[in-house]
Parts: sequence; structure tokens; C-alpha cells
Amino acid sequence: MHIPDGLLSVPMIAVTYLITALAVGYSAKKLRDFPEEKIPLLGLFAAGIFAAQMVNFPIIGGVSGHLLGATLVAIILGPYAAVMVMTAVLLIQTLLFGDGGVTAIGANILNMGVIGAFAGYALYTKLKNINETIAIGLSAWLSVVLGAALAGVEIGLSHSLPFLRVLALMAGYHSIIGIGEAVLTVLIVHAVRAKLPSTEGVPA
Repeated sequence: MHIPDGLLSVPMIAVTYLITALAVGYSAKKLRDFPEEKIPLLGLFAAGIFAAQMVNFPIIGGVSGHLLGATLVAIILGPYAAVMVMTAVLLIQTLLFGDGGVTAIGANILNMGVIGAFAGYALYTKLKNINETIAIGLSAWLSVVLGAALAGVEIGLSHSLPFLRVLALMAGYHSIIGIGEAVLTVLIVHAVRAKLPSTEGVPA
């Protein structure tokens, strides 16, 4: 889902950078109240997400997916922590490994970090009292599909590729990739909570 350089128009780059900067700035401000004893978990999850994203699973037609992790971190540590963790991961991937374009950093953090952190977490909080596992899986799946659809919209509105085609391809492929995200998120959340019960009920 990483958007490379050359696909986004200048106005789209400016808009996505602005939205992302506001979201990251607001999240950083909200994290001032983050429990001090849980701060090391931010680095731990950033390292874990970075490593997990290096492992790809095949889908169809040569397409592969990997864990995004924004909703995963949001469920365990809250959405503001998730935004900061994903921002760190995506910046390192772009600046050190060339995964995603520098001009598209704003869009990539928005699509893979901010959307998963807030939209995924919002759905999880609505459904968790009905069924915890379904809430985790569905919110993780939705975060992938929404992020991919938004990437398609950004590329389409930039007139780099046909709008409807890129939107359909991004949403279609990632609706399948999202199944892997859902399964991994459910397994990891339950495993982390079994090992670290203190992560339950972290202030959002």
C-alpha cells in the first residue's frame, strides 16, 4: 500500500501532508497523559511492527500482503500511541529503506497509520462488548480496506491512473489482504494480553 514518488499531484501531496501533520501533532499532545510506565511499550511495538512488516504473505497474481498494525497497536495502547508508532515505522521505512516515496510520506502515514488508528479503533470500541474477537478482526480488516481505498482515491484524484480502476484494484486486493491482517491482529492482541494483562484498559 506504500505509495511511491510520482503518483500524487502537488495539491494532493500538500493536503495529505497537512492532514497527517495535524493528526500526528494532536496525537503527540494527547500522549502527554500516557502512563509513564507504559512508555517503553511504544518502542517495543514500533520495533515489533517494523519487523512484522518485513514478512509478506502471498495472495493472488503475485500480489502479497503484510501486517500493517495500526489497529493492533490502537487496541492495545490507544489510537494516539498507534499514530506515533506507525509514523516512526513508516518514516524509517521511507527514509532508510526507500519503501514509499518521500513526497508521499504524508499520504502513507495517513492511509496506513491514522486511518487504522482512529477508524479501526472506533469500530473496535463499538463492537467489543458484543464479541471481543469479532471486534478485533473486523476492525483490523476494515482499517486495511479503508486505507487502501483512500490510497486509490488519492492516486485517482491526482490523475496518475484511471480513478475507478485504481480504486477498484486497491480496495479489491486489500479486502483479501485484510483477512490476513484480521487473523494476525486477533492472534497478537490475545497473545499480548495474555502475557501483559496491564495493557488492557490503557487510556485512549
